[in-house]
Amino acid sequence: MTLRRLAVPAGALAVFVALMALGVWQVQRLAWKTDLIARVEARLAEAPAPAPGPAEWAGMDARDAKYRRVSVTGTYRADSDTLVKAVTDRGPGFWVMTPLQTPEGWTVLVNRGFVADAARDDRPLPGGKVTVTGLLRMSQPGGAFLRGNDPQAGRWYSRDTAAIAAAQGLGPVAPWFLDADARGDGAQPVGGLTVVRFRNSHLGYAATWFSLAALWAGWLLWARRRGARD
Repeated sequence: MTLRRLAVPAGALAVFVALMALGVWQVQRLAWKTDLIARVEARLAEAPAPAPGPAEWAGMDARDAKYRRVSVTGTYRADSDTLVKAVTDRGPGFWVMTPLQTPEGWTVLVNRGFVADAARDDRPLPGGKVTVTGLLRMSQPGGAFLRGNDPQAGRWYSRDTAAIAAAQGLGPVAPWFLDADARGDGAQPVGGLTVVRFRNSHLGYAATWFSLAALWAGWLLWARRRGARD
């Protein structure tokens, strides 16, 4: 048997192995995504915990931190709202990001909720000390897809905590922000609109790769039998 004849089966086997490997990888991704969804759903059902302060920021793992229910107490800083472009079920508008100064001296940006385009100036700020509960979200640096933040022009497309703090002259802020819960009175800004949704198509992808591997194996078997008859 020549080397050329050997190369064809070897290459065909490599294709089969690659297809199977892709299927196995998707099965692994399915297990990871299923575990992630279960962990996030468990966090959403938990009672709010105290928000992480500066001592915890350096060691925060985004995968384990995001969507935790937390609570923080402090005083909102007046005249420091940042409006971040948003599209929700209520239509286009803005997220209202407001710095909250805690009694311990550190600052966190709170997404107080959504305001529609036509009501962007209707965002009353509570005075005095407040306690805010909601979902912990990690900073979103850089901007949105194909739309970078432009701090100088006041155009924001993502909730980049460090960039917003720099533009507002806030000094250091938490590397996360808080999506505030709905207040229940229907007033703007409207909180509690966080959408927690994960695509989980890995089972379908795995089935596709394994099916292609089976078809490839069937073709190889057919080709080998035909070659034996010739």
